[in-house]
Amino acid sequence: MYLIKKSKFVRFLLVGVVNTLFGYSVFALLICLGLDYRYSLLIATICGVLFNFKTIGAIVFKDQNNRLLARFICVYLVIYLLNAESLRIVKMLGINMLVAQAVLVLPLAIVSYFLNKTFVFRGNRQ
Repeated sequence: MYLIKKSKFVRFLLVGVVNTLFGYSVFALLICLGLDYRYSLLIATICGVLFNFKTIGAIVFKDQNNRLLARFICVYLVIYLLNAESLRIVKMLGINMLVAQAVLVLPLAIVSYFLNKTFVFRGNRQ
């Protein structure tokens, strides 16, 4: 419990599990409903960004300043573009979209943490 309270990265990972389940569930639902992977990813990303901004800001960085949303969106735009390009490549290789997205979660989470820490919530150096 001490580690959870003191480590932003541990909190980020735990909150990330909830955020990932939320975003992946939206993505998977839309894929299963027959929506193209690009639209599924876009809709899941938009829903996820709004959900993630509140959870990451409040729980991980202890900052609920809504003025940081524009920076947060920029970070997630970068993550989205990395994700979309990765999915485009794996689609060409014939890999299942759901499997590919599951594999991409951890590397994209690590990139997201460092971008959020250095670009979005940089004023909060607890």
